[in-house]
Amino acid sequence: MCKGMSTLVCAKCNSVFGEVAPEYRCENCGVAGSLEYKVDYKSIGKVSFSGDFTFWRYRDLLPSVKNFVSLHEGGTPLYRAERLAKHIRLSRLYLKDETRNPTNSFRDRAAALMVSKMLDLGYAAAICASSGNMGASLAAYCAKYGISCHIVIPRHVDVGKLAQMIIYDAAVEEYGETVDESIKRAMRISEETGWYQATSAINPLTIEAQKTIAFEIFEQIGVPDVVIVPMGSGGTIYSIWKGFLELNDLGIIREKPRLIGVQSSGCSPIVNAYLGREEIIEKPMTRATSILMVNPLRRDLALKAIRESGGLAVAVSDHEILEAEQEMARMEGLFAEPASSATIAALKRLLNESVIGVNESVVCLITGSGLKATDVLKAMSRKRKMILVEADLSTKEKILRIIAGKETYGYEIWKMLGKTMTKAAVYQHLNELKSKDLISVRIKNGRKYFTITEKGKKVLKAIEEVKVLLS
Repeated sequence: MCKGMSTLVCAKCNSVFGEVAPEYRCENCGVAGSLEYKVDYKSIGKVSFSGDFTFWRYRDLLPSVKNFVSLHEGGTPLYRAERLAKHIRLSRLYLKDETRNPTNSFRDRAAALMVSKMLDLGYAAAICASSGNMGASLAAYCAKYGISCHIVIPRHVDVGKLAQMIIYDAAVEEYGETVDESIKRAMRISEETGWYQATSAINPLTIEAQKTIAFEIFEQIGVPDVVIVPMGSGGTIYSIWKGFLELNDLGIIREKPRLIGVQSSGCSPIVNAYLGREEIIEKPMTRATSILMVNPLRRDLALKAIRESGGLAVAVSDHEILEAEQEMARMEGLFAEPASSATIAALKRLLNESVIGVNESVVCLITGSGLKATDVLKAMSRKRKMILVEADLSTKEKILRIIAGKETYGYEIWKMLGKTMTKAAVYQHLNELKSKDLISVRIKNGRKYFTITEKGKKVLKAIEEVKVLLS
């Protein structure tokens, strides 16, 4: 556990809370995603990193947990990209390869810490809004430790990431055009069900987990001149900055890097804010779906990291991102997702503009694998809808079988399903079954009771016959 005293502080109203509550929303001002862990460095004393080169090597600087969940995350390579550096005319380029984590993205660090906390607090279910990587990571870690995982995804999600969520047996719900809308849905579900809120953009453990990337970079090469980071919610770049700040506050380092945040020009709200532009993003779109966020909840923290470090924010086009993705794969054998490739695209631009010097050392954060987001996987896009439809039909079949057994009501059905979805979702399924005349309804003592119809019985019998034929 953390050696120092740790508290949660609201960045908006400066309220101070204990380490275990509130979960993600300030109890005083009500702002979601404003909470941050603060450590009393004086109480820590001397820190020495010891043990295997993994995520939990840095447990002394993480919030306290009793359970140490792990799929062997962290300790990722920092490659010296010599061929690519020569191609773009930079003396020292390093790629921090987070694709080497268990589910092939940097979000495994946050999933490990969150699930550890869930086990400490006795949670049996988690809810998370995600555009891909966090959902895949959380699904894997929840599967390993027997926690029910529920993911709310926006319309545009990379098929490879969706496939991970499904194979890890997460319950997936599509809601909204962008992850902004999905987050609102996840917060409503969390408040209704009491499930653990694991959305990376608002859970304060995310920043704590991801700051370990800075610790690793320092141990691998010292302090670089520049670190380039893709930005969605803004939390990742602040995580990296916080990591270097803590190393500085502990007296371990004296210098800190400049941080450069990158977004796609198709959706660049943090870059717009950095440049002082008030622009309404009417049709946000980019291949880099993992950083597609219209209203970043940690925008102010991202700007704080950029300005305090003497860095900047830059937007690059999808064409530049694709070109960088191909160059990195061709010259370094590293297949990165578009959001990660944006860091190389930005580096090329800033070198040409002499914003970054040719003799500076630069680290580009490669957050996730291109195998999750490659255009080749678009051939599977039709299967995506089929998977979601099949999951929907499976739930309806379960409900129909419950009602076929006896006349019952919505709350009882919800309990018999194992409380694996919201009550509202159960009633939506019931309404759809009624609209197809598969069940009927009668009111008794003010409560709706559901009974299977003859048509419903025929549908169940047909399903059984199909299963026999396919077995």
